[in-house]
Amino acid sequence: MKLSAEDRIKIIKRNTEEIITEEDLVNVLKKKNPRVYCGYEPNGPMHLGHFVTITKLMDLEKAGFTVVVLLADIHAILNRKGGEEDIKNEVKNWRNTLEAIGIKAEVVLGSDFQFKKEFQLDVMRLAQNSTINRGLRSMQEIARDVENATISQLWYPLMQVADIKHLKADVALGGLEQRKVHMIGKDMSKTIGYDFVALHTPLITSLKGPGQKMSKSIPGSGISVTDSYEEIKKTINGAYCPEKEIKDNPLLQIARLIIFPRIKNLDIKRPSKFGGNLSIENYEDLESIYSKGNLHPMDLKSCVIEELEKIIAPIRKKYK
Repeated sequence: MKLSAEDRIKIIKRNTEEIITEEDLVNVLKKKNPRVYCGYEPNGPMHLGHFVTITKLMDLEKAGFTVVVLLADIHAILNRKGGEEDIKNEVKNWRNTLEAIGIKAEVVLGSDFQFKKEFQLDVMRLAQNSTINRGLRSMQEIARDVENATISQLWYPLMQVADIKHLKADVALGGLEQRKVHMIGKDMSKTIGYDFVALHTPLITSLKGPGQKMSKSIPGSGISVTDSYEEIKKTINGAYCPEKEIKDNPLLQIARLIIFPRIKNLDIKRPSKFGGNLSIENYEDLESIYSKGNLHPMDLKSCVIEELEKIIAPIRKKYK
């Protein structure tokens, strides 16, 4: 069923932190086949942090966009995320993961186009007009060991801007950690003769608690698609989830950003002495019930465990 313009905007804005700019997005939606791109470093299994943008890509697919997923193998090397062979193997796993998720994406490998002359000339044009300090600032939440950043890691954001042009993306999607990179592209649109809409999603708080974003590299902070049911259960049961607390609650963030976009109702099973079973139709109702103390953290954790297992189990089977 074809969505109205109003419905398309509504689904795109769902769980979106910001759109730069909404006016430009309206113009993009007038195109016959608009394109949205999101890039991922294939340096390990996909984790829940990735699922926020993956879920938004699925929204954009429903809204009539052609989805382009960049498996950024060269970016991963520049960012010191592994050797060539390790990354090559992870590319295969990511392709299998995307297939298991069911997203109909045009999957592109960075090394297939990033060595071409015109691409590198665009990177050089950006380099001529970018300060070292701005390059460093753009990588603060992306780079590995940013305090000792290498020149390769400064090349990274400029390549990312050039990616948007050479993948012919109308919309560049990323978490808020990508904002400074995207703004380099927006501010230097005349330098490479290309502009785009930047769309940013929220970041999920670490399962260990506020103060840092979710990261699978920190034990207990996140969950990956290779984790077993028992590992998911152990991690979620040990997660930060204070009673009645909404702010910086990663369990509620997972429910809002990952689970609810995939389901019609969130079913919570509990004994009658604790209020009996619940069937919640939307995230707003869940937040209201939880903030009033009518849902215990352990009951929330139990239903999140089961819903995540439904999402992750088919992917886990395809991971080599």
